[in-house]
Amino acid sequence: MKIAPFGSWKSPITSDLIVSKNIGLGGVASDKNNIYWLESRPTEKGRNVLVRLSSNGKVEDVTPQPFNIRTKVHEYGGGAYLITEETIYFSNYQDGQIYQQQIGKSPEAITSESSMRYADFVLDHTRKRLISIAEDHSLADSEAVNSIVAISLEASHGVSEIATGEITTLVSGNDFYTSPRISPDGKQLAFISWDHPDMPWDSSYLRLGNIAEDGSIENIEIIAGGPEESVCEPKWSPDGILFFSSDRSDWWNLYRRNTDGIIECLHSMSAEFAYPHWVFGLSTYTFINAELIFCAYSENGSWHLGTINTVSKQFHKIATEYTNIASVNRTSNGQALFIAGSPQQPTAVVKLDLETKAPEILKTSGTLNIDPGYLSLPKAIAFPTTNNLTAHTWYYPPQNKDYAAPAGELPPLFVKSHGGPTAAASVNLSLRIQYWTSRGFGYLDVNYGGSIGYGRKYRQRLENNWGVVDIDDCVNAAEYLAAQELVDGERLVISGSSAGGYTTLAALTFRDTFKAGASYYGISDLEILATDTHKFESRYLDRLIGKYPEDQEVYQARSPIHYTDQLSCPVIFFQGLEDKVVPPNQAEMMVDAIKQKGIPVAYITFAEEGHGFRQAANIKKAIDSEFYFYSQVFGFEPADDLEAVEIIADK
Repeated sequence: MKIAPFGSWKSPITSDLIVSKNIGLGGVASDKNNIYWLESRPTEKGRNVLVRLSSNGKVEDVTPQPFNIRTKVHEYGGGAYLITEETIYFSNYQDGQIYQQQIGKSPEAITSESSMRYADFVLDHTRKRLISIAEDHSLADSEAVNSIVAISLEASHGVSEIATGEITTLVSGNDFYTSPRISPDGKQLAFISWDHPDMPWDSSYLRLGNIAEDGSIENIEIIAGGPEESVCEPKWSPDGILFFSSDRSDWWNLYRRNTDGIIECLHSMSAEFAYPHWVFGLSTYTFINAELIFCAYSENGSWHLGTINTVSKQFHKIATEYTNIASVNRTSNGQALFIAGSPQQPTAVVKLDLETKAPEILKTSGTLNIDPGYLSLPKAIAFPTTNNLTAHTWYYPPQNKDYAAPAGELPPLFVKSHGGPTAAASVNLSLRIQYWTSRGFGYLDVNYGGSIGYGRKYRQRLENNWGVVDIDDCVNAAEYLAAQELVDGERLVISGSSAGGYTTLAALTFRDTFKAGASYYGISDLEILATDTHKFESRYLDRLIGKYPEDQEVYQARSPIHYTDQLSCPVIFFQGLEDKVVPPNQAEMMVDAIKQKGIPVAYITFAEEGHGFRQAANIKKAIDSEFYFYSQVFGFEPADDLEAVEIIADK
């Protein structure tokens, strides 16, 4: 074993490995004979491709070049395709239109309005139409209009191979909609709605309407939800009972509305059986049959699997090694499908036999030929934080079987402030985390107050306190590890993207704990975010900060851009120039201000990227550039041959 300073260790987990052998996986579905999933491919500029696994074991791409199955509804998308008996309906990213594709044939557009976006499709068999969330961007200088619409799959002369796509508005009037779901008998439509200034995890409503003879929706009533209740994922059981998740007990548990109208909880548990509706098409449970639900749930920040008997309400945990689970579905023969990962295995599309409980991996996000001796395993840490509260984090210690540090040296610490901020650190194998730990960094993935996975009250810690609680928790987590002499308190860095980028910039500006940092499309001026962002998040800050402009002073007080005089450590910025969620001017103002102070700063932009980097070359450059930046700040020699980054250090 070699003795070398932390940060200088040679690692087989390179940026090339991260981008070249890894894809994103999502959107698992099935029909009678096949299983489908989406692959996001960095080597194809982030194109989302629908892949099919046939009953004969053949795996093949379904959507040809240049089609990209992705929607921009709410900007974050999701729910971009639907499988119906050998026919696929999907949103194409380039033009936002819905396409119909018969297996083995070319896709054909069935909508044509360039101002419209679509997501979250469901087939109305009885009336030969798609029901979808629509987002209309045709009104200049006005926010988009959201509604639930029907798209005809029938031509004037009868059913055609390619539908004409006539659009009819079914439900409108609320600011947002998600999850339209038709009852098995085709007579009712359930859906979720919410209005400004709430986000769906703050307050939302489950509504139910009757489908009239002419296809319109009538007699709409509220089934669940309220000012302090979030409802998620309405689904119909095979025997026509409406199920959903609600956090009315503090935790997102599963409920059902019985035929007599009474709502009851299936299984009360201090765990989350849902995920906030950032994107469409989320699925954390499915019906194997009318009497058995297969579900995923988050407990203490880690995801698990289980079943609930709808008759006896008995709950059974299914023991697996998976800690991050999504896209729960089933096959036609009743086996369970989902996407999952663990700290030592890449994310994969998994099929589970519910009798034997044996998982079968159908597709992995990448081939991992890495000796476990290079992989750091996370440790859950509950640490004391401000106001005598407890917060949560995952800690990954440095790990490289080939190296040890000189006696007495403590490792630098990389603190990750996750985005959202209503999100969470996921517990699965991340080569981006292992990139750092295998080079000699400790890595702290903080689930600060406001994160999901610990109940509604934990989420609400951030109400009116964004830029306070999140900073406190990131700082206290880092200082807690330093006090335990697990890391070097003089070599603490913080990094985050989007909302996590704001926490990063705020922590670097308002505190002196961290010695360097990296902002990926982070927010520096909260006022600009309040007045110059997309509809979905345009009132997000009302709860996190306060109303604008009424609480303008609070916005200014928590905006790092106004306090660059307090910032005294190096920062590197990464920004997509097509970002509509956090516009580039957010980074540029901060960079210019830091330049004026003479503090070392670097600014790297990507012309074809939006909110999040999808292209392999850009992902690689960002990873290596951040590492290079810290090597210059802390004065260690990387083992990698890295491209130098321009660091401006003079006024």
